[in-house]
Amino acid sequence: MNIEQIRQPFTDLFPGDLSNNPMQRNTPKVLFATVQPAGFEGSGLIAFNNALSEEIGLGTYEEKDLDFLVGNNLPENVKTYATAYAGHQFGNWAGQLGDGRAILAGEIVNKEGKKTEIQWKGAGATPYSRHADGRAVLRSSVREYLMSEAMYHLGVPTTRALSLAFTGEGVVRDIMYNGNPQLEKGAVVIRTADSFLRFGHFELMSAQQEYKTLQDLLDFTIQNYYPEITTDGIQKYKDFFENVCKRTVHVITEWFRVGFVHGVMNTDNMSILGLTIDYGPYSMMDEYDLNFTPNTTDLPGRRYAFGNQGQISQWNLWQLANALHYLIKDEKFLENTLNQYGSDFWEAHDKMFCKKFGFDELRTSDEEFFTNWQGLMQELQLDYTLFFNQLEKLNAESDIKSLFENVSYVVLTDQRVKKLENFTQEYLKRLSSNTISREESLSLMKHTNPKFTLRNYLLYECIEEINNGHTEILEKLTQALENPYEELYPEFSVKRPSVYDDTTGCSTLSCSS
Repeated sequence: MNIEQIRQPFTDLFPGDLSNNPMQRNTPKVLFATVQPAGFEGSGLIAFNNALSEEIGLGTYEEKDLDFLVGNNLPENVKTYATAYAGHQFGNWAGQLGDGRAILAGEIVNKEGKKTEIQWKGAGATPYSRHADGRAVLRSSVREYLMSEAMYHLGVPTTRALSLAFTGEGVVRDIMYNGNPQLEKGAVVIRTADSFLRFGHFELMSAQQEYKTLQDLLDFTIQNYYPEITTDGIQKYKDFFENVCKRTVHVITEWFRVGFVHGVMNTDNMSILGLTIDYGPYSMMDEYDLNFTPNTTDLPGRRYAFGNQGQISQWNLWQLANALHYLIKDEKFLENTLNQYGSDFWEAHDKMFCKKFGFDELRTSDEEFFTNWQGLMQELQLDYTLFFNQLEKLNAESDIKSLFENVSYVVLTDQRVKKLENFTQEYLKRLSSNTISREESLSLMKHTNPKFTLRNYLLYECIEEINNGHTEILEKLTQALENPYEELYPEFSVKRPSVYDDTTGCSTLSCSS
């Protein structure tokens, strides 16, 4: 691997704490602190993403590169650091946060000039670990590695994963925060992104009234990651905010398309580039439920439930607007842009659902159709992914009970079947008014609705198998997630087995997951 090409432009440009001291503390008026990975003996490779390594310019993996993958014996050019940011957590201002489990190696540029940041997750404590150890357990690392790649192949903007490795350490975690800590296997995942900058980086500098650094950070972000912005002065910052809103509309709409529930949409978990970032207590949707949250920490309020993700993203953008207000200096512009976000989001949301149903375009009458569909999905507890897969097979002669009986998480009584029949008749009627052919309609559906999604129970089985020294499920899941619009393994395209309905670490997860 071309590790010698990694550089740290961020630390050259911004104020930082250069002490290399990992003690947890406030680091006021800086955007980063230098810190060394802990170093691990007895590490072992679990998985490596060769295609991504080649794409970003690191090249081919060799056995000697294992040290780098866990942060051991780093070359002199890799000067590691963790960034400081702030955030609103569950709606409350949390003050200084930062990379508590993440340590950045820096940036690499490939032959085409594309820049990619590289960071370890789980490589040791930083000043921002908040009295924690900065380690990661195997289960959370497997979940991050596989799900970030699954989202990429689904076509959802996301960070990505380069490698997954055992550290050789045991790590103590209380998975449900209920006084039952257990020793688990430690692991490190390397993740990559154009940038890991978050809303919280801007919130921190604004809260500390470090306006020169705030402006420098904003200029840096625009110059490096927003080439579409060519204006100057305050207009440049207005264009930036509008573009962040557009990218956020897109990524949240994509979450709804594939049935992804983030679980902890704090402002410090919102990417300034509109990426899906920080895979913790997430879940792909099994039975459709707008009130579903996979995060036990989010109960009973369900702030970050599936159906709330659009509104929460808007709320988070309000906090970013507050942070940028000093530079934009136009309250009316910010207010109008944020109000427009709501309209833009729901328009994008409904147009996306038109594609899922194979409709030619969004019509006024479709709003009532979607509302009725949502009610049916919730009442009959229909599996989100499998429902659309079966809908592609629907025609006027279909036996509705046979078509959908393996899609529902409740028994399809005659009354429930009748409701399905009424819905499918309305659906076929709407399809008949399409201005596109049935073949074109099916093509829309097949390119919008995945055949495979990485469900929590599959991750649970994979983690259990890796814990026992096997990787067969890991290898099959990797193949399946790389081809989500095909059905490589029919055994993965089934609803969640009932045995997993109440399994800790599968159906219920905490922020430590």
